[in-house]
Amino acid sequence: MLRSTILLPVAMLMVNIAVSQNKDATLMTIGGGKVTVGEFESVYHKNNAKETANDAKSLADYVDLFVNFKLKVKEAEALGMDTAKAFRDELAGYRKQLAQPYLTDKDVNDKLLHETYDRMKTDVRASHILVKVAENALPKDTLEAYNKILKIRARVMKGEDFNKVAMEKGISDDPSAKDNGGDLGYFTAMQMIYTFETVAYNTKVGEVSQPVRTRYGYHIIKVTDKRAAQGELLCAHIMVKTTPNMTKEDSLNAFAKVTEIYNKLKAGGKFDELAQQYSDDKQSAKKGGELPWFGTNKMPPEFEKAAFALKNKGDYSDVMRTKYGWHIIKLMDKRGLASFDEMKTELKAKVTKDSRAQVGRESLIAKVKTEYKFKENLKMRDEFYKVIDTSFFDGKWDAAKAKGLTKPMFNLNDQVFTQTDFANFIASHQSKRPKGDGNMMVNQLYKQFVDESVVAYEESKLDVKYPEFKSLMEEYRDGILLFELTDQKVWSKAVKDTVGSKEYYEKNKTKYMWEERADATVYTCGDEKVAAKVRAMMKKKKTDKEIIAEINKDSQLNLNVDSKVFNQGENEFVDKNWNPGTSPDIKSDKDKKVIIVVTNKLMKPEPKSYAEAKGMVTADYQNYLEKEWIASLKTKYTVNIDRTVLATVK
Repeated sequence: MLRSTILLPVAMLMVNIAVSQNKDATLMTIGGGKVTVGEFESVYHKNNAKETANDAKSLADYVDLFVNFKLKVKEAEALGMDTAKAFRDELAGYRKQLAQPYLTDKDVNDKLLHETYDRMKTDVRASHILVKVAENALPKDTLEAYNKILKIRARVMKGEDFNKVAMEKGISDDPSAKDNGGDLGYFTAMQMIYTFETVAYNTKVGEVSQPVRTRYGYHIIKVTDKRAAQGELLCAHIMVKTTPNMTKEDSLNAFAKVTEIYNKLKAGGKFDELAQQYSDDKQSAKKGGELPWFGTNKMPPEFEKAAFALKNKGDYSDVMRTKYGWHIIKLMDKRGLASFDEMKTELKAKVTKDSRAQVGRESLIAKVKTEYKFKENLKMRDEFYKVIDTSFFDGKWDAAKAKGLTKPMFNLNDQVFTQTDFANFIASHQSKRPKGDGNMMVNQLYKQFVDESVVAYEESKLDVKYPEFKSLMEEYRDGILLFELTDQKVWSKAVKDTVGSKEYYEKNKTKYMWEERADATVYTCGDEKVAAKVRAMMKKKKTDKEIIAEINKDSQLNLNVDSKVFNQGENEFVDKNWNPGTSPDIKSDKDKKVIIVVTNKLMKPEPKSYAEAKGMVTADYQNYLEKEWIASLKTKYTVNIDRTVLATVK
């Protein structure tokens, strides 16, 4: 018993070692380059469904495809395509995209996703007062703005009406405050700057927040209501446009017009038809007035209120007005908030572009600094205070002004970032801007320099830290090379090489055959009377042009004539009259029209002309070129597959 308990872990260890060794075993060599079992299995399982991945034929077929793929990549490398600037730039662009999910704190991002979704369950109504101050304002200006917002808050906290204070001249820097008292209406997650949103959601109804800083300045926020999310509506509307500078007469005419439309609707008119005819919103009018789905804070408040007041699908509102004009709104559908799983992908995309994404980035930067033993000497940063002058604010600062500054500033493991690096960073990140505090600008740029350097350092380590990232980058690299070379050798060549394409056609023209066809004319007549007139004119040997001119004299809908060579199955009426001659009247079941088919002759099977078969010829010629190319590559590069090792592939 004791022996078995000792041997079991040893046996498991031996299995694990064997599996590991098998992954590293050489499965094949292509032109001297080795491919391991692990590399092949990774690609094989990614590109094959589970139900076929264990099939021997599937594996054998994929080995052939894989070898051909690697041969093309080998040839591209031999031609130096992997060193071309265009290739390197394209691959760098893909790397930047693929690296993004790794350059943020995933745990923080997951929390942000759940936080965002939870907030979307609630709509907040709030008012705010804004005191503007630039993000890079001088400390004295920042302090002045902060003190001003504190004084305004003190007035409100002593009992003054928030909205009245917001409307006072010189108080709020939000220009709409003079009209709405700072009322922002209802909003939900992702509709405000993240810091503003967070304070609004964390403030109780009726309370006024402490000052909160955004890129616009300092705000105080009063939350006036919170409610369960309304969900989203699908509505249609009919709009009669009005403008602020309309004359009184035009305004009355607009109201008269919308009232007349409303009366037509009440009298049984169809909403979509009235929208198409009369709505001034031409974009939605094309679709019967239909608007995109919308939720909280997506429409003017009056429109939103009237739309959400509609209870049942098909209900429509009374005439109502917004700043855009008069509207009649019809409810077409409504839906609540989707589940987290249903929204996760969409939320991820939105969070990535939202200001809250900075939280995940900052967290990653902090972790990377710890992991790579970040050390800095801020005295080296402070030495730049002396070399930043007014030329910086003109966007003309030269790194040569810091030529005496070359000392280390910080390091990540053994990589050192110097004052020279920082000077070059400043020179490449300047622009014309209002004159401000030079020392503060140095501090801001230094933080940006550190952050970007830390993220870039982490990005450079992704291939080592994440095997799946390395594998994906190799796939993209090989894929770009494969595409470029195959385009040159096969796809574009087949299109451009007309001589070669025609030679291929001549050798293989029996592959591109017309089956038996009918040269026929189909007369589609509006009714039996029209059909009788057509037959009478046919007896008089009138041409189709003469028949059409006479029959369609009063209406273009009386007769349609289609005269051409038909394939079998192309026209059901020609199929019914596949022998030469004129058919009896055939009544169409669909539209009660009368059909007459005149089959002039049957054409024997024959090869299509090059022009007629060009699409198929080009595709087949591409396949031919590729086979020839692969054959030449197999001659040029030796391929060896270890069948014993292949048998171990999982």
